[in-house]
Amino acid sequence: MLSRWSLLAAAIALALIAAGLALALSGGSHVRAASAGGRGAAARAQASTGAGAGASANAAGESPGAAGKSGAAATAPPKTSAAGAGTGARRANVAEVADPEEANSFPAPANVQHEAAVRPSKASEQIVAAGAPSDAEVKQELAQMQAVERSAKRAQQRALQPVAGGNSIGGDGTIPIPPNVPETVQRVIAGGNAIANFPYVFGGGHASFVDNAYDCSGSVSYALAAGGLLSVPETSGELERWGVPGPGRYITIEAAAGHVYMYVNGVMYNTAGRSGVYASRWQVKPVDNSGYVARHWPGL
Repeated sequence: MLSRWSLLAAAIALALIAAGLALALSGGSHVRAASAGGRGAAARAQASTGAGAGASANAAGESPGAAGKSGAAATAPPKTSAAGAGTGARRANVAEVADPEEANSFPAPANVQHEAAVRPSKASEQIVAAGAPSDAEVKQELAQMQAVERSAKRAQQRALQPVAGGNSIGGDGTIPIPPNVPETVQRVIAGGNAIANFPYVFGGGHASFVDNAYDCSGSVSYALAAGGLLSVPETSGELERWGVPGPGRYITIEAAAGHVYMYVNGVMYNTAGRSGVYASRWQVKPVDNSGYVARHWPGL
C-alpha cells in the first residue's frame, strides 16, 4: 500500500516538474518574440524617420536621395536649350555700349512724346489669323514653295519705295505679314510692325519691353520677344550670342558691340538709316554687314 502512494506522489511530482519546464520554455519564447518585435518596431520607426526626412527634403525642393549623390551631380548646372545662351532669364548688369549709329538713327529730342507700346506678346497677335499654316505644314510644303517665295521677295523689294531722307519704307511703316512662312516669323514681323515708327532713344526698351521709344537693340529685342525667341531685352553685345552662328533662312540678326539690326524674310529692320524721327525701321535695301556677327534661331 505504501509503495503505491510513493509511486503516485512521484508521478505527481514529475508531472509538476514537466509543467514547470513547459511554462518556462513558453515564457522564454514570448520574451524572444517580444525582443524581435521590439527590434522590428525600431526598424519600422527608423524607416518612418527616413521617409519623413525624405518628405521634408521633397518639400524643400530636393529629392530624398539627393544627399547620397556625388557632389558633382548635386551641383551640376541646369540644362539649357541649344540656343539658351540668348534666351534664358539671366540678367547680369551689362552696360550698354554707345551706339555708333545713333547719329544716323534720328534720335528723338527730349520734347518728343510717344505713346507706350503694347507687350510683345500682344503685338504678336496681329499675325495672319485663321488659315495660316502651322510650322509642320510649312515644312512639308517648303520644297514646292521655294520658287514662289523667291519671286515674292523680289516683288516685295520692287514694291518698297524709300521715303526721302533715308531708306525707310513709306505708308504706315509696316510690311505685309506673308502667309507662307512659319508662325514664329509672322509674329516677329508683327512685333517689328508694332514699333516700326517709334522714336529712337538710346537705352529705350531695356528697362522694360513696354516703352515709348527704342534704341537698336531694344527694337530687335522687342520683335524677337513677339516671336517667343527672347524673354528679356538684350543689348547688342549680348545679342552677339543669341541663337546660333550664321545667317538664317528667315531671320538673321547682325550684331556688334554697339549696334544691332536684323533681316526678317529678306527685309532689313534697322534704326540706323531711317528717313526721320518717326520713320519706319523697315528699310528698302540691305547694308554692308562687315564687322557684324550673323546669328539666327535654329530652324529659322
